[in-house]
Amino acid sequence: MTVIGFHCSHEQIDPAQLLRDVRAAQDAGFTAAMSSDHISPWSSRQGESGYAWSWLGAALATTSLPFGVVTAPGQRYHPAVTAQAIATLGQMFPGRFWAALGSGEASNERVTGDVWPRKEVRDARLVECVDVIRRLLAGEEVSHDGLVSVNRARLWTLADPVPDLVGPAVTAETAARHAGWADGLITVNQPPETLRAVLAAYRDAGGRGPARLQVHVSWAPTEDEALHVAHDQWRSNVIGPPVAWDTETVEAFDLIGETVSPDQVREAVLVSGDLDRHAQWLQDYADMGWDELYVHFVGQHQAPFIEAFGTSVLPQLSVTSPAAQGASPQGARGEDR
Repeated sequence: MTVIGFHCSHEQIDPAQLLRDVRAAQDAGFTAAMSSDHISPWSSRQGESGYAWSWLGAALATTSLPFGVVTAPGQRYHPAVTAQAIATLGQMFPGRFWAALGSGEASNERVTGDVWPRKEVRDARLVECVDVIRRLLAGEEVSHDGLVSVNRARLWTLADPVPDLVGPAVTAETAARHAGWADGLITVNQPPETLRAVLAAYRDAGGRGPARLQVHVSWAPTEDEALHVAHDQWRSNVIGPPVAWDTETVEAFDLIGETVSPDQVREAVLVSGDLDRHAQWLQDYADMGWDELYVHFVGQHQAPFIEAFGTSVLPQLSVTSPAAQGASPQGARGEDR
């Protein structure tokens, strides 16, 4: 039994169309959704970047899906502002919202004009932000002086249940570190041995809650077309950290993408014109122990993908809805820790 969710990529699709897409995804059988939160895309070819928090309110109000967002408190967002946004959505849509809190990327955070910190400083700042946000969500008045400053902040609108705060990680080291504070884990598709290491590190360090995996895919009626879509839209995204963290502009990402071959894109995106192959990939991830899979079709025109996966992929899988927040997920069994 695995949750199969739909990833909502604001960098690629305008908010009005993306709202139509996620409604169609629900109708097709996807049982959850998650959202990016950027101020700029990864490439000029993507060409969008709507404000995620406004969109999330509309999406939660017009579907019955649970949603998550991957966001970065500490620079572009003050942690008190992030906490207020989380609490407001959680109050309006109880048990249907979670937020993954990351350390951010320069392409989004440098807009404030503040210095983009070193990675170890960003990681320490994130820990401070998580503590501030969690205390605010619990109804405390919070003052804090450190890498972030907070002066007598308090949330007057609270959520019940309190939305889960999730740890995003692409390495085993980060996953283990997040286990100390996170209510769940999220990562992106990587080689199987890397994914197993990330999941094991989180569980072995005592990590609780659902293990979520975002899966980049490209499907089209032909293999060549699927590869063309992936190379056009996602070649600026295949270069991992620290380049992805520290590159500041769309123009720089486009320059990086000029040297990326279609075969290199295949290392980051599951490319196939065979829907059975896509179903098997997702089943393999579920068998690995991931509780929730969020499928990201990397093209801009989502309708054919949604229809094809709803008709031919989801029926091959034991798709279920997410457990209520606070319940024990499959991935939290003792043998998985």
